[in-house]
Amino acid sequence: PPGPAGLPLVGSLPFLKPDLHSYFARLARAHGPIFSLRLGAKLAVIVTSPSLAREVLKDQDAAFANRDVPVAARVITYGGGAEIVWNPNGPVWRMLRRACVRELLCPAGLDAVYDLRRQEVRSVVRSLRAHAGSPVDVGAEMFLAVMNVITSTMWGRTLEEGEERSAVGKEFRELVAEITELLGRPNVSDFFPALARFDLQGIQKQMHVMLERFDGIFESIIERRRRRLEEGGGKKQGRDDFLEFMLRLEAEGGDGKTPFTMTNVKALLMVSIPSFLFL
Repeated sequence: PPGPAGLPLVGSLPFLKPDLHSYFARLARAHGPIFSLRLGAKLAVIVTSPSLAREVLKDQDAAFANRDVPVAARVITYGGGAEIVWNPNGPVWRMLRRACVRELLCPAGLDAVYDLRRQEVRSVVRSLRAHAGSPVDVGAEMFLAVMNVITSTMWGRTLEEGEERSAVGKEFRELVAEITELLGRPNVSDFFPALARFDLQGIQKQMHVMLERFDGIFESIIERRRRRLEEGGGKKQGRDDFLEFMLRLEAEGGDGKTPFTMTNVKALLMVSIPSFLFL
């Protein structure tokens, strides 16, 4: 498609504006409802009309389903091809999607945490009442409540009320916020893949540190759960939590057609927790 010429090597990168929607609207008036931008070594195609958006997102969705994985996302998701967000469209993605829909998003799965959601809302109300007349970080309280619901759904554990809950919640919130900030930071390596090995901005290095911290948490949780399952202490009543379901799927080798590995287990935990916490 047509588009602005840009500069040698960098293309249109120097001309991008913070309010991209307004910038793209101005370009659409000059170049039409579909145009291209050269962003470093990458070519981006922008569609700005409802009919073209419908064509891309609905009518031809399979052709446009795959994503260009940012370097930071590839690091934090164990390679970028083991989870449901960045995995290319194909048998593995479909198997992972079925697993998530079956266990996390089905009516039975949502109903299973109804009592916990109600309990967490009441916990927030009690905490706010206990601090009546003094400043309260409502965002932190809501984050803790949502985190408890998510971690209970994922691996069956919550943080009890008290100082430990606040301390752990604060650390976890800061960790997730840092990962989100690194994912959103413009990275030279994404626009010039040949420079990725040099990590000029240090984003890959920082993300590896975040991955190691999360991986340590996951390893500890997974090891305890596997030990419990091996000792016959798995759940006897009700639904398995998501981790238990994934460990059983991993032990069975997948769905018979597509393998499901421990990397898939960790990668799904990695993308599920921050994604749900920032919905």
